[in-house]
Amino acid sequence: MNLILASQSQSRQTMLRNAGVPFVEQAAHLDEETLRDGLVDRGTSPRNIADALAEAKALKISLTHGEALVLGSDQILETADGSMLSKAPSPEAAKAHLQRLSGQRHTLHSAAVIAENGEPVWRALESVKMTMRPLSDDFIDDYVAAHWQAIRYCVGCYQMEGAGAQLFARIEGSHFAILGMPLLPVLGFLRERGMLPQ
Repeated sequence: MNLILASQSQSRQTMLRNAGVPFVEQAAHLDEETLRDGLVDRGTSPRNIADALAEAKALKISLTHGEALVLGSDQILETADGSMLSKAPSPEAAKAHLQRLSGQRHTLHSAAVIAENGEPVWRALESVKMTMRPLSDDFIDDYVAAHWQAIRYCVGCYQMEGAGAQLFARIEGSHFAILGMPLLPVLGFLRERGMLPQ
């Protein structure tokens, strides 16, 4: 049995590869923005939006690869006031995001759904509380200038495996969930299915 990662995320691919999980990657090519906006309009919570997007990715690939397990994953950033932040489209937007998060606590919701034969068969979701230290405007300007190419695809405009660690005073939750996937539960399910050694 094969595992397909329904994502082109380098972070998620690296997590699986480093954990010794055999897989192939295939992008789901969803219109995530339209799907997310529709869920927001229906009053769906950020946590459940992460789950719904992960499921949509897994199902899209699973419908044409019934013989495989398909892993979809998504991450949503929920601010202290309950709203969501998306990826910043420009360095100026990144600076605005970091100014908004500075000195505040936000939550990262990381969801994973595995589909088989066009149906979801397993899911997990982990939420991480992230307390950002107060950031000066000069620090934000320098950080974005130095790291824009690395953070432009990151919700929250930081990579915890790099200089993004400097932004935080406290973190409560799984490091893997911060990187974009609840890895340990995923590994547990793959062991149950005989895809990893017991």
